[in-house]
Amino acid sequence: MGPEPFPYREHPVRGVPGALVWRRRVAGEALVLPDGCMDLLWLGERLVVAGPDTRGYRVSSPAGAVVWGIRFAPGSAPALLGVAPGELLDDRVALTELWSADRVRRATGVVVAQDDPLRGLAVVGRSLVAAAGPVDPAPAGIVRALRAGASVAATADAAGLGVRRLHRISLAAFGYGPKTLARVLRLQRVLALARSGIPFAECAIRAGYADQPHLAREVRELTGRTLRELTAQDSGA
Repeated sequence: MGPEPFPYREHPVRGVPGALVWRRRVAGEALVLPDGCMDLLWLGERLVVAGPDTRGYRVSSPAGAVVWGIRFAPGSAPALLGVAPGELLDDRVALTELWSADRVRRATGVVVAQDDPLRGLAVVGRSLVAAAGPVDPAPAGIVRALRAGASVAATADAAGLGVRRLHRISLAAFGYGPKTLARVLRLQRVLALARSGIPFAECAIRAGYADQPHLAREVRELTGRTLRELTAQDSGA
């Protein structure tokens, strides 16, 4: 993916914990990297749910197409949207296939009514939070532990859960088990380190990989590209 006419932009959403609204222009083909999250996308006239990714997801759009979205915190979208994440794994599904036509019309109307789709998506996000009621803290705790580098067994112990119970909660919240989530979160951790200019060998150590070859294999398996290609892409090279 080449450099964009305007930078990717994102900012937090008041009233939707951990969520971000974002906008980007897609110039032909783009690679979306797995991050443990689900998004509600606005494609100019319709709403689409981006399911949880286990690998890089390639999207193709007409040059200059703009995509708006609200990215929910890892594990929070299924309860807010009322969807089973495992059924949307590595997929993009029109909201009309998941909600009633009337409910989709109302949500679409909210976005259209705003002068900026990001404001509309933020309003939709807040309405979803209000309708969902109390949030289950378990998914956020799982993310915190795994993001910090804890093993699956240690994460289960810290949460007072058995490994099997942890697996069931992960499937319901993320669409996949804790081992896959740990790999995805570690990928995001190493990308952040590499983007800050830290040498790859040191990135591997800090992110918890056994060594640099292990890092290289994992990045390739999850994204289809090398870490060097991904960081060059970020710089527009």
